[in-house]
Amino acid sequence: MSPTTPTPAAADESWLRLDRQICFSLHAASRAFNGVYRVILKDLGLTYPQYLVMMVLWDEGTLPVKKLGEHLRLDSGTLSPLLKRLETAGLVHRERSARDERSVEVRLTDEGTALRAQALQVPRRIVSATSFDPEELHALKNRLDELTTALDEAAVEAALEETHP
Repeated sequence: MSPTTPTPAAADESWLRLDRQICFSLHAASRAFNGVYRVILKDLGLTYPQYLVMMVLWDEGTLPVKKLGEHLRLDSGTLSPLLKRLETAGLVHRERSARDERSVEVRLTDEGTALRAQALQVPRRIVSATSFDPEELHALKNRLDELTTALDEAAVEAALEETHP
């Protein structure tokens, strides 16, 4: 091998570099998005996770906490404090389901519904904060959705292999 050609071991080692990790690039992009959202959402009085909850409720209407958690990929231990803060702010109301007392339903208050009109400017501000046009962002979102699906499937397969070696 020439002095400039990496050995197979050196090539393997390069995969352990932080700058080669897609997971870190996604993590860094997520943190950068959170920073932009923090500034933009300040006017709405929401944190980014609270904004995600509100978007689901604006889109879906009243939902059981479990279903809301499924939409957001959050467990109830993470979601409950978010909902409590949104309820304290007067944006949502939680109550036991009349059909199933084990289930808690979340619905928007009038104030929470009205906040949607203010939130309409958030996506435009996010797009303008990037160097991407809307079509590029849409394509990136679709690819990330495909990546998420593939990783979810890989996690299920790995879990099955662990339980059935």
